[in-house]
Amino acid sequence: MITSNKQEEQEDGFEQTLRPKTFQEYIGQEKAKANLGIVIEAAQKRKESIEHLLLFGPPGLGKTTLAHVIANEMGSGIKVTSGPAIERVGDLGSILTNLNDGDILFIDEIHRLNKLVEEILYPAMEDGKLDIILGKGPSARTIQLDLPKFTLIGATTRLGMISSPLRNRFGAIFRLNFYEEDETIKIIRRSAGILGVSIDDEGCRSVALCSRKTPRIANRLLKRVRDVAQIDEERVITKLTVEKALGMLEVDEIGLEPVDREILKTLVAKFGGGPVGVQTMAAAVSEEPQTIEDVYEPYLLQIGFLERTSRGRKVTKIACEHLDLEYPGDDEK
Repeated sequence: MITSNKQEEQEDGFEQTLRPKTFQEYIGQEKAKANLGIVIEAAQKRKESIEHLLLFGPPGLGKTTLAHVIANEMGSGIKVTSGPAIERVGDLGSILTNLNDGDILFIDEIHRLNKLVEEILYPAMEDGKLDIILGKGPSARTIQLDLPKFTLIGATTRLGMISSPLRNRFGAIFRLNFYEEDETIKIIRRSAGILGVSIDDEGCRSVALCSRKTPRIANRLLKRVRDVAQIDEERVITKLTVEKALGMLEVDEIGLEPVDREILKTLVAKFGGGPVGVQTMAAAVSEEPQTIEDVYEPYLLQIGFLERTSRGRKVTKIACEHLDLEYPGDDEK
């Protein structure tokens, strides 16, 4: 069935309402919140904008949400864009000149910024100046515009792909880590309350265990479980409801999806458990190498199902036990 625009808008609205607006509502990432709280409070006492910030970590851990929380705590406006969306220098210039004093510019996927755009960003971050070149050749001239005092918050899943000159211009860099089970349960309970559904303790824990320690996935699964409960006319979401919904989505009890299982099974069946390079592995499972590195690999590494060595990726014994596969062997002496 084709989803109507009205349904899509409603789903987007739910996504917005699920986002916390303050540090008190934002669950997890306690170290980052504590440090950010100090940065924000000190800046407010000085009546200044906060320093430029860089947030990094796997997808779905709350980098965009945290940027909105920071803007809300500062009482600032926020302009949201992404690295690939800023194609030309003029695009960046238009965004920067339309900011107000104290505003926050949030650039998602900042590691994908065009290099020419990145060069223009340096003086904007350091001196609040925008250098624009008019004309070409010998008649070209440069004019310099004063920019409002703004804060740049960058977000990336690949810190190593950000150039040193850009990385060094951020006043503070924060890493967002995977969530613990109790933190994920709190997020699910909060989201369930906002969505207006009831979920018991076992059901909540079942969703948390298969959420890959990631709030975005936890909320997505909760919505799908809610749909199943609504169709079955169940007033309370139970463990059985969760298991039924996950079975339809082909997600197992620890959050492994079909592609995860295919990666692990391919490593065992075709490469003797590894080690094998990510390019070869990606070709074998018909996925992009970057998708494997950014989406699937972090969780498999986190739960100990995959090892990353200098020679490539290797499957682990506990992964084989989970999938009922014969472990290829142990090379350790």
